[in-house]
Amino acid sequence: METTLLLEKKSVENLLPQKFPFVMVDRMISYSETSLVSGFEIQNDNIFLKDTSFLEAGLIEHMAQSVALHTSYQFFLKNEIAPTGYIGSIKDIEIKKLPQINDTIQSTVSILQEFAGITLVNIVTFLNNEEIANGQMKTVLAK
Repeated sequence: METTLLLEKKSVENLLPQKFPFVMVDRMISYSETSLVSGFEIQNDNIFLKDTSFLEAGLIEHMAQSVALHTSYQFFLKNEIAPTGYIGSIKDIEIKKLPQINDTIQSTVSILQEFAGITLVNIVTFLNNEEIANGQMKTVLAK
């Protein structure tokens, strides 16, 4: 697993369109033009908790926000404002295990294709180096 922290919570929150209590990414661990590793520590006030488990919807939202962070950071590096992005499709999501309160998850986003504001990505989410979720998403930037 990556350990270098590129951006902490406050900087990540400034790049994402989501605001508390809907932010599901609190760090960017690594970035390249074709990939990103994000992280998120699940707190006891999270809106996607049931008892002590972080729900499937929270995992999927974390994955989607990880993609949004990659896009927003690309625009930030060019000193441009990122347009709003939308999930165009979610494909083959597999959730193997639900994390718990105080767990920190990491997601690796790999860009498979990018053309005309449409991006196809593969996302794998880990908890303590164990893969707990994976899938593909297609995102679309507003024009």
